[in-house]
Amino acid sequence: MSRIVGLKCRECSRRYPIAPNHVCEYCFGPLDVEYDYEEVASLVSREKIAAGPKSIWRYRDLLPVEGESTVDLVAGFTPLVRAERLGAHLGLSQLYLKNDTLNPTGSFKDRVVAVALSKGLELGIKVVSCASTGNLANSVAAHAAKAGVDAYVFIPADLERVKVFATAVYGAKIVAIDGNYDDVNRLCAEITSEQPDWGFVNVNLRSFYSEGSKTLAFEVVEQLGWEYPDHVVVPVGSGSQLTKIYRGLNELHEVGLMPEPPRVRISGAQPAGCSPVATAFNEGRDFIRPVKPSTVAKSLAIGNPADGPYAVDIARSTGGGFGSVDDGEILDAIGLLASTEGIFAETAGGVTIATLIQLICAGKIGRDERVVAYISGNGLKTVEAIESSVDTGVVIKPTLEEFEHYLQAGASKEG
Repeated sequence: MSRIVGLKCRECSRRYPIAPNHVCEYCFGPLDVEYDYEEVASLVSREKIAAGPKSIWRYRDLLPVEGESTVDLVAGFTPLVRAERLGAHLGLSQLYLKNDTLNPTGSFKDRVVAVALSKGLELGIKVVSCASTGNLANSVAAHAAKAGVDAYVFIPADLERVKVFATAVYGAKIVAIDGNYDDVNRLCAEITSEQPDWGFVNVNLRSFYSEGSKTLAFEVVEQLGWEYPDHVVVPVGSGSQLTKIYRGLNELHEVGLMPEPPRVRISGAQPAGCSPVATAFNEGRDFIRPVKPSTVAKSLAIGNPADGPYAVDIARSTGGGFGSVDDGEILDAIGLLASTEGIFAETAGGVTIATLIQLICAGKIGRDERVVAYISGNGLKTVEAIESSVDTGVVIKPTLEEFEHYLQAGASKEG
């Protein structure tokens, strides 16, 4: 028996065969991968996982890839850091950081792309593509190079230059669109119907792509000694990462890896300049009003998030919350994280830490809760954002006298 049953609509429960398809033709709901959990349970164990590779592929039995061949840049199994200094600063006794800045291309997108491209090749795609705010473009380009397939990436024209260079170096063809991410995504959805051999990882391969985010749940529980955290804080763009972390936590119980169902509070983090999901949550709505993004956190600048309503529902049902933080708070949080824990996060990480602070101040996170904050990308990707907020030092002449003057000036300033 195959452990992978097919695709199932999240809204109307209609079933479809495994194919490059992500939307129900009846109700237009998203299609999720459906597993035979009894079959998975017969295959998976904690011991088998521990003996597996130190990457997302240690959880192969819980992922939608059937063949042994995978596109593997060794994504995942990133450190879960006990953040003692940051925790003490914030008054949290058990704060952990899931440090995905250390993935091969510097963000959590390596998890989802590895799964999507592996499945896409299994299904016979000839070209890999994506709509991206930057990190996904980097990852698609790198994985395509590893797999030896052509890559086309579509990005907003105002993307951070570092992310453009970090895509171009792998040889991907870059198409910049005069518009925001939502414009890029609409165009890519149209192209999928015209290019049947193309696999857009976050469009027609989205059902498989999103499954890669479950590994963020699997790893945290395993790294905590097979215990659930009490509360997690997740950055939200499309909302897919949050919804799949929730699914992953529940699957661990479903297949017998955890004896009890999870009781994890799940909170989302958005920048104020693009916070349609946070706004819906805080206004008590179950629908999302699209917005036009205007934020320094470009990787989260998705004005019409596909999984937004599901993220709202999960935050509510688990007793979590949603934060919305402005650009100043984001930049301050990047500096705080770097100066306390030595982790340089991109702007999305600043959104997560600033939201963590906001939720603590609002009394929505307990001081003794075991909290995990997801840090999704490396700060070297968004250096332009922090240029005006950091002290880059002074220039002095190469003499001891000049250095002593510098030290005296600093002492006087501190005094």
